[in-house]
Amino acid sequence: MQSLKELYKIGRGPSSSHTMGPERAVLKIKEKYKEADSYKAVLYGSLALTGKGHGTDKIIAETFSPIECEIVFDKKTPCDVHPNTMEIYAYKAGKEIGKETVYSVGGGTVAFKNETIKPEKNVYPHDSFLEICEYCASKNIRIWQYVLEYEGEEIFSYLGKVWEQMKDSVRQGLTTTGVLPGGLETKRKAQFLYNQRHIDESAQTRENRLVCSYAFAVSEQNASGGTIVTAPTCGACGVVPSVLMYYQEKNGFSDEKIIKALATGGIIGNLIKKNASISGAECGCQAEIGSACSMAAGALAELFEMGLSQIEYAAEVAMEHHLGLTCDPIGGLVQIPCIERNAVAAMRAINALSLANFLTDTRKISFDMVVKVMYETGKNLLSDYRETSSGGLAKHYKCHEE
Repeated sequence: MQSLKELYKIGRGPSSSHTMGPERAVLKIKEKYKEADSYKAVLYGSLALTGKGHGTDKIIAETFSPIECEIVFDKKTPCDVHPNTMEIYAYKAGKEIGKETVYSVGGGTVAFKNETIKPEKNVYPHDSFLEICEYCASKNIRIWQYVLEYEGEEIFSYLGKVWEQMKDSVRQGLTTTGVLPGGLETKRKAQFLYNQRHIDESAQTRENRLVCSYAFAVSEQNASGGTIVTAPTCGACGVVPSVLMYYQEKNGFSDEKIIKALATGGIIGNLIKKNASISGAECGCQAEIGSACSMAAGALAELFEMGLSQIEYAAEVAMEHHLGLTCDPIGGLVQIPCIERNAVAAMRAINALSLANFLTDTRKISFDMVVKVMYETGKNLLSDYRETSSGGLAKHYKCHEE
C-alpha cells in the first residue's frame, strides 16, 4: 500500500476523480513533454458524462495554461479499464510527439497506461486487515504505531496539517452562507443547522445536529470549489472531520490523539483503495461514502482506544450497511444527494462505534470480506448508477423543483 499522503490530499474540490486527478495528471504530462506547444485531452466514461458538472474541462484548461488544450467529451466510446479514462495528446508544431492514457482511480490518484509515468511507490508490506492485525498483535502495537513504523515521524507532521485543514474547512463552511455554484440553486445549510437549536433539544438531538452541521460545512466547501482534504475522496470529505471534531469538542481529545485516529482511519481507507475502490465511477457511492464511514468508525474506535478487533468491527459495520449505495449526482454536481449523504454517514459511523463497543465478540463478517463484497457489488451495478448521472435521482429530478 502507498503512503497515507496519497490518501489524505489537501486540495480544491469539488471532485477528487474529476478535478484533482486530472490536475495531477496534467502536471506530470507537462513535466514530461516540456517542448509541447499544444495539447488535446479526450475524456471518456464518467469524465465525459459528468465532467462539465464537476469542472473537469476547466481544471484541465487552467492547468495547461498558457499552453492551449483542446478538450473533447467522448460520451460513446466504452472504457475497457476504468470508467474515469482520458487520453492526452502532446503536439509540437502540429505534429504529435506523445500520447498518454490516464485513469483517475479515485481520491485524486491517477494511473498511467503501461506506467510510462511511474506511480507512487508502496510503503506498506501488508495488503489486508488480517495481515496488519496479526503483525500488530505480534509486536503488541496499535495501528497508529504501525503507521509510524513504516512512514516515520514525518507522517504525523503531515497528518497534523491534514487535521488543521479539516478543522479550517469546518469553520469556513459554518461561517459561509448563500447558494452553491452550478445551477441547481442549492442553498448552504451548515450554518443554519449549527445555530438552530431545538426548543426542547435532547443530548442525542444536539449530537446529531452538530455532527451534521460539521459534515454539511465541509461538503459545502467542497461543492463550492473550496480547499478540503480527501478522506478518502472530495465527495466524501465531510464524514471523517465531522465526527472527529465533534468528539474533540465533546471529550477534549488532544490533537495528538486525533492524529493517531487519522492514521488508523487512513489504513482502513488504504486497504479499501488497494483491494477494492474508492471511486464512485467504478463502484458507486458505496466506494466513497461507504469508505469514508468505515474510516470514520475505525478512527473513532482508535480515539476511544478500543482493541484491534473492535476497530475492525466498527469499520466493517460501517461499510456493510452502505453496500449497494448508488452514485447518481444531479447535474453531475457534488451536491445532491452527496452533501446530505456525508451527514448521514457521519451519524452512522457513530452508531458503528457503539455497536463495536458491545457486539464485537459476536461478529461473523471480517473487514477484508466486506471490502471484497463491496468491490464485487460495485462492479455489478449498472453504469447508470456509477457517477454517470444517467440514472436514479439524476434522471428523475427536475431542476425547477429545487
